[in-house]
Amino acid sequence: MQWWGKTPLFIVKKEVFEWIKTGQKTVELRKGKAKSGEQAVFQCGRNILRGKIISKDEGDLSTLLHNLNFREIIPTAESVEEAIVYIKKLYGTTEGTFTAYRFASLR
Repeated sequence: MQWWGKTPLFIVKKEVFEWIKTGQKTVELRKGKAKSGEQAVFQCGRNILRGKIISKDEGDLSTLLHNLNFREIIPTAESVEEAIVYIKKLYGTTEGTFTAYRFASLR
């Protein structure tokens, strides 16, 4: 499977999977530096969605959330502060490098 090494796999919660499936979420945020690859795989249990990575932005969380539309990352957030709270629950911290992957779903 040649494609596997060049395709980031993102394990996501059911809520996030639904956001991606319905087109509400178009930016996946992950802690750490960018992974290589032009496509992404989103997995929730046995369910899989694929997306084409359009762009990648690295930086601190605050900068990324202010430069991007935070609702594309966390669709239910009413403010940047709510998005930060959600992300902190996932990662336990908001410090360090984060990467935002803008993607388009492949149907």
